[in-house]
Amino acid sequence: MNEKKYLKWYNKVGYGSGDLAANTVYALLTSFVMIYLTDTVDLNAGVIGTLIMLSKFADGVTDIFFGRLMDKTHTKMGKARPWMLWSYVGNAICLVAIFAVPMSWGQTAQYVYFFITYTLLNAVFYTANNIAYASLTALITKNNNERVQMGSIRFMFSLATNLVVASITVSLVAALGGGAVGWRTVAIIYAVIGLVVNTISVFSVKELPDSELMDQEETKTDVTATEKLTFLESFKLLIANKYYLLICVIYIFTYVQTGIAGVGIYYMTYVLGNPNLLGLFSLAQMFPMIIGLAVTPMLVQKMKGMYKVNLGGYTLAFVFRIGFMIGGYMGSIPLMLGCSVFAGLCSSPLTGDLNALIAAASDWTYKTSGHRVDGTMFSCSSLGIKVGSGIGSALSGILLAAGGYINGADVQPQSALNMLQFMYLWFPMISIAIIWLCLKNLKVEQANAELDAKAGR
Repeated sequence: MNEKKYLKWYNKVGYGSGDLAANTVYALLTSFVMIYLTDTVDLNAGVIGTLIMLSKFADGVTDIFFGRLMDKTHTKMGKARPWMLWSYVGNAICLVAIFAVPMSWGQTAQYVYFFITYTLLNAVFYTANNIAYASLTALITKNNNERVQMGSIRFMFSLATNLVVASITVSLVAALGGGAVGWRTVAIIYAVIGLVVNTISVFSVKELPDSELMDQEETKTDVTATEKLTFLESFKLLIANKYYLLICVIYIFTYVQTGIAGVGIYYMTYVLGNPNLLGLFSLAQMFPMIIGLAVTPMLVQKMKGMYKVNLGGYTLAFVFRIGFMIGGYMGSIPLMLGCSVFAGLCSSPLTGDLNALIAAASDWTYKTSGHRVDGTMFSCSSLGIKVGSGIGSALSGILLAAGGYINGADVQPQSALNMLQFMYLWFPMISIAIIWLCLKNLKVEQANAELDAKAGR
């Protein structure tokens, strides 16, 4: 039986463009904030890493808080779209502020300034924007294949944006004056682009009414019951959903890996001797993922679900990550690039269908409890991104300092080079192994099908 279709091609593309907006913020922060703070502002990497980690304690609270607020929101625009629209203004302002640390201030004041602006961006504005954006997957269509398509298109925009930011930022900073002025100007440009694209994305889709999202005979009762849920009751629904917890772990380790990958600019500069190689390595990882995302909906349809596609892809990705590590220790750039291409290609299906998996986990909560808590459920995306990337960025700073990294030095001590090898080569493989274990147990599609069969649906 064919599922009802809710979206035109331009709705899907418009929705997906929202990740271009999100990643003008995310890619600049994860790839370049550390080197900006150490080599331009001259702050200590270990202190920065510690501040980032402390900031994540606030993030863990606000994710579920904003998700719950979204579930209680009722406007003509819907539940999620208003939050997605207004929050990006804060994103844009805070991004510029982070890359405009006052150079005349003392170091203590600079650390405080960074902590406040970084926490505001991540714990408040990026949280609200990302949860709202992710929630739309469940709020604008009930068609599972459309959800997978939306996820694939979304992350094609995400990867393309990350690739462009990684490839042009260093040169763009230099072209715009270099130093503090160059970084601030680049942040302003990215913030304006993100603000425009986010607005386009918000108005390219419409949320479905509650009567469409739920079964007709249950709608009124379920909406009323859901609205009466307390924060604690909503939280209990989350932790009672093992699929939500598994997806949280997947998100966290995916973005721990991404946060650690922020040392890529250091690795290219001091280990491989050419900072411009960052663009090439980013291309080797991300372009194959864009290709993989394009075929993910077809693979999911052919394999009759996401489980086998994701698990098989990550099995192969693990093998290629071992090859990447071997290439790094051999000093073979071609082997590293080749393995990166195939690892990216094999891991891409999960990137594309992860939002559809969250929607399926949300459906499982509804089927077992009678409550729709989509906003709260999609908090795992924002929580995972921010906590994971925060831990990764924090570890980057702490481990760089532990390795004896010297700010801006032309030559680094061997201990710093060894630490860069460990961070850039080992962490991706470790993260993939943990994610594989989670995927092995993420049988949410099968669980939903069994519940539907018992209910005669």
